[in-house]
Amino acid sequence: LLVLLQTSCDKTDDGQNFSLPPITQTGENTFGCYIDGRLLIPRDGSGSFNVHDAGLIFWNGVGDFYEIDVHDFDSEHTGSINLHIIGLDSIGVGEYNVNESNCSDGTSSPETNNIFCRIYDYEENIYKMYCSNENSGIINITRFDNGIISGTFSGIVVNKNDPDDTVKITEGRFDINRSTVHYTNYPNQ
Repeated sequence: LLVLLQTSCDKTDDGQNFSLPPITQTGENTFGCYIDGRLLIPRDGSGSFNVHDAGLIFWNGVGDFYEIDVHDFDSEHTGSINLHIIGLDSIGVGEYNVNESNCSDGTSSPETNNIFCRIYDYEENIYKMYCSNENSGIINITRFDNGIISGTFSGIVVNKNDPDDTVKITEGRFDINRSTVHYTNYPNQ
């Protein structure tokens, strides 16, 4: 039983025990992945000036793109990841190749499916930004209907300032219900 308990829980970057959510397609508003073996799940923060910091936000962009924006605001060293997906309205369910990112979100992001993340490097005690390159991963949309978007993803992202520094994103999964998740439109829509 002890071995089962130890293998069923992972630690976030602040040492708290949490589990990777199961892969579902029912609009559970879950998200999780490993970034170089460290679990990242959305956790809300208390915010400032009476504003809530949502750990999971689904953005509807100008044109045919969407973004899944995840932050662990309840961690000492907040991690984050952004999935920028082009063509969902026209393609729907299927595999989307992850391509080059400029490590920017929204309308500043290139017109490609891309991933970028911000993680804390404990050896150097600094945050680093990592961006996807051409053909560096897959986002697999398994459901896109009735306001639900579900899928899995994985890839390799490269340090924005050091092309020799890469991290692997593995076991990524999300199951979002746009009617119940923190959902917003980009400005100028």
